Amino acid sequence: MLPGHPAIASGHGGGSNHSQVALIRDNQACIPLTRILSDGDIVVLLTPVVPSTQPSVGNDNDPFEPLGRALALRHPWIRHVPYTSRNGITSTHVGFIKRAKTVIFIISGPPTTSQSSQIEIAQIARMVAGQQPQIIVACRNVRDLGLLETNFPTIVQLPGYLPSDLQGAAKVLFGEATTTSTSGVDVQSLITKPRVWPSDDWNALDLTPVRELWNQCLPEQFHLEEFPLRSLLQRDGYAMHFVVRLPEDREVVGFCATYTTFVDKAGERLIGSLAMIIVKPSYRRRGIGLSLYEHALRQLRRIRGVDRIQLGSTFPRLLSGIPTGFASESWFQRRGWQMDGQAPGHGQDICDWLLKIDDWPSGGFSTASAGLTVRQGTVDDFTLIADFVERESNHKDCTGWYDQYMNLAHDGRISDIIIGLEQSEIVASAMIYTPNEVSTLSAELPWARTIGSDVGGASCICISDENPAMTSSRDTVMIRLLDACVTVLKKQGMKRVFLDAVRGGYEGFQSIGKL
Repeated sequence: MLPGHPAIASGHGGGSNHSQVALIRDNQACIPLTRILSDGDIVVLLTPVVPSTQPSVGNDNDPFEPLGRALALRHPWIRHVPYTSRNGITSTHVGFIKRAKTVIFIISGPPTTSQSSQIEIAQIARMVAGQQPQIIVACRNVRDLGLLETNFPTIVQLPGYLPSDLQGAAKVLFGEATTTSTSGVDVQSLITKPRVWPSDDWNALDLTPVRELWNQCLPEQFHLEEFPLRSLLQRDGYAMHFVVRLPEDREVVGFCATYTTFVDKAGERLIGSLAMIIVKPSYRRRGIGLSLYEHALRQLRRIRGVDRIQLGSTFPRLLSGIPTGFASESWFQRRGWQMDGQAPGHGQDICDWLLKIDDWPSGGFSTASAGLTVRQGTVDDFTLIADFVERESNHKDCTGWYDQYMNLAHDGRISDIIIGLEQSEIVASAMIYTPNEVSTLSAELPWARTIGSDVGGASCICISDENPAMTSSRDTVMIRLLDACVTVLKKQGMKRVFLDAVRGGYEGFQSIGKL
């Protein structure tokens, strides 16, 4: 059976003689179910508690019993478990789902006032199921329900839930229905020219086509090999990525990457990062990017604790924001994003810099800085570093910086933290890394490695603005801090230093490095 083509299935046991059933998509290749089921495999059928559509049948009768019976005729290990919009997925449902080989989830219609959406309940069931196949059976037009813009991989459409409709669905699910493209339901038109392109969850099998799309859409300096891209995208627990595929051959023509990051050490507030949206050039201006964008925002807003969404990502670092000169800046502005550069989150200019160590004065900078000491961190500095970075990163809205400092310390690499002290108080800090070392920070920031094996990095540069112990100017502290970073990296064999996401200081950097 070809996804997107209607199927005519003969009815049996009452109702009309024929029932029209359409397979909208089957990205899991699980229909017919005989492909994936063996004797003893449990199939859980989750159906809503709704009134019957047949006036002659009492409201106490479950209108989906005919589907359960029809499925059981073909596979005896069916477990029919109703759900309610009020209670959603309970611990009882979780127990059944965890034991199932596959889950069939019935959606009867849109929510009524004060009811939870059956689509939202289906999404929860899918999260519980994990990698187990889930089949959505919609008992009305999928466009009316908004299912085309969801990422459910397998969707079957019925005209209703009369017994004949449900018996026809059982035939389709087990591959007993004949297919035809002459039915009155023009499902193919929904697929090939949709108003909204369905977004599928990204998985590791999509890595190669996504990398090809990535390198096709981005300038050469942002190209990545497969392994570093995999390490950036595969982040269990706090990464969600989505793809748009062509219905004809499943080619990936759009990709969106998103992450969530804790705002502070309390671990209660999250920031959502819309890290990347790319669309194959020949398929732009068809709504693919907009579909990915809207779908990603919906998914991020559903995550508990997310109270803000940003463009670009912090850690892992894909891009800090929209690259200068990209036409997409106006695209986001039209959708309400402020780009006035007046505050964090409003399109402030930041730059990545590449400094040549040979251009650095051989004896370092001799800037006068009485009372300022700059050195590598030690275990005894841990508490002071943690307090300083937490305070400064919160004050300057540098999301994720605290976690990176703590990860480096917990990796046993606290000497890779460079600190500046005045009157025994930390007034500045930075982290350094080399491209070949095994550290959390090196894995989070891929760009130094892509430039060359002799490129080290300095990141998360914190300089206090309001510490009364700080008597040196901010520029002096910055120069001394960078001088210490360069000195340590040079001893480790590095020839260049990559500084990421630096705000300001352009004239000074241009005198000692290059963009």
